[in-house]
Amino acid sequence: MKPKDDGMPANGLSWVRGTRDEPLIEATIPELLARTVARLGDAVAAVFVQQGIRRSWREFASDVDRMAAGLAALGIAKGDRVGIWSPNRYEWLVTQFATARIGAILVTINPAYRISELDYALRLTGCAAIVLSPGFKGSDYVAMLGEVAPELASSEPGLLSAAAVPALRHVIVMGADSHPGAWRFDDVERMGDGVDSAALDAITAVLDPNDAINIQFTSGTTGLPKGATLTHRNIVNNAYFVTGRLNLSEVDRLCIPVPFYHCFGMVMGTLGCVARGARMIVPGEAFDPVSVLTTVHDEGATALYGVPTMFVGMLEHPDFASFDLSTLRTGIMAGAPCPIEVMKKVQTLMHMREVTIAYGMTETSPVSFQSAIDTPLDKRVSSVGRIHPHVEVRIVDETGTTVPSGEQGELLTRGYSVMKGYWDDAAQTAAAIDKDGWMHTGDLARIDDEGYCNITGRVKDMICRGGENIYPREIEEFLYTHPDISQVQVFGIPDDRLGEIVCAWIVPKPGKAPDEAEIQNHCRGRIAHFKIPAVVRLRDTLPMTVTGKPQKFLMRATMMRELGLSTTETA
Repeated sequence: MKPKDDGMPANGLSWVRGTRDEPLIEATIPELLARTVARLGDAVAAVFVQQGIRRSWREFASDVDRMAAGLAALGIAKGDRVGIWSPNRYEWLVTQFATARIGAILVTINPAYRISELDYALRLTGCAAIVLSPGFKGSDYVAMLGEVAPELASSEPGLLSAAAVPALRHVIVMGADSHPGAWRFDDVERMGDGVDSAALDAITAVLDPNDAINIQFTSGTTGLPKGATLTHRNIVNNAYFVTGRLNLSEVDRLCIPVPFYHCFGMVMGTLGCVARGARMIVPGEAFDPVSVLTTVHDEGATALYGVPTMFVGMLEHPDFASFDLSTLRTGIMAGAPCPIEVMKKVQTLMHMREVTIAYGMTETSPVSFQSAIDTPLDKRVSSVGRIHPHVEVRIVDETGTTVPSGEQGELLTRGYSVMKGYWDDAAQTAAAIDKDGWMHTGDLARIDDEGYCNITGRVKDMICRGGENIYPREIEEFLYTHPDISQVQVFGIPDDRLGEIVCAWIVPKPGKAPDEAEIQNHCRGRIAHFKIPAVVRLRDTLPMTVTGKPQKFLMRATMMRELGLSTTETA
């Protein structure tokens, strides 16, 4: 028997379905923006602190239309792919909505990508244009693009013909400087000056909510990244329901330090603000604890997004107490498992008593579970909340059978939020989404009798030690109770006798340096002996993706080199 639309497990099974009380929004991204502009016109829409930019909704929409008309003048049309390779800048936001205005598919490229990854992304998606920042954190993006397409140096703007990326015609660079073969961003905007908005409205009118509008690359922790293809319907609705859990409205000011290239920034963040009319406040191009704390203080932010490591960075900053954060009410901590102790400090020391935790993945637009602002404290710090509206989830064992509530298994999800597929990769799409529409996430989870979900790890991260199955998340949560530990990641490394043993990488709190014996003694008698880390290493930082996801495969590979272990010992 299938569950009812109430978020509760059916017949004692780990199978839940979200409410359908509020209908899905059957609108495109430009239609959503137009509604908010009509309602809020002269209210402040966007503040980019580092760039000194402040725009009303009407001004923002005008900038979007100018860029959309400029792209159309270059020949960019519905279905064409436009890459964007940049940190968080106003031009990024304008491009996000300008491409949607004309139905072009935005390909979001990780600012951390280098030459080979850029080449792969452009070739896979067949980008006709790329919008890029001149550089970021010492990386020269224009030079790197020139490595991929050396023909750029001798071409005229708009006439690029590159052997490696034959679809690419237009290179659009942000900033005042001119670059060989490239348009300046401002030049493209000027091409759209004076264009009648009715002409753009005619293009928008033929767009369908089910059209692909965004390609986002998965982390690619193993193999090459895959391009998750998302529709207007996917991300408009997820943005709406995510911010609905926060009770976000036009009176709110959301501080967004998370990267735009990922769903957290561009769906839950910017698109969520458009859905609810909240002010978008962007502290800078990349996360810096002081800039975020200063922005919250100066702009009176009422909401804040971040991954756990961002919140740790702010809480542990020596000047933390000097900032007035009393305007904060709510926000989201997501992107990686949220340590309980950190969550408690965010609620109290940062005044975010209505902070929520969200869980999802790029392929599901992204959120499937989220706590509410009034979720009981014990549930808010020990789960990722309850299922989202119009989403269905079940937990299955190795045979695909739904497990009883409270038991662990792999999380499967289906509904409006599941991606269209992986771009140009039917085989990988079929492997991820079964014939009944279930997305196989690869995440291990439990759902309790009240419908609250607890993410317990990754199927691939499970450690098998002498026949005992060990889930790293459980050990990580325990180690966070040690007073000297700031961050921790647990993973398995090969062992001749036991198959695998437990290894922990720890970032200590400032001024602390617990040794291996101290950590092991802290565990003895408190967790099972086989879960106690056999190897402990202190690190200044942990390898993470830009979105704060721990890269355990890099930690494992580093430890294997350090210990002289053969890579053939692991599957």
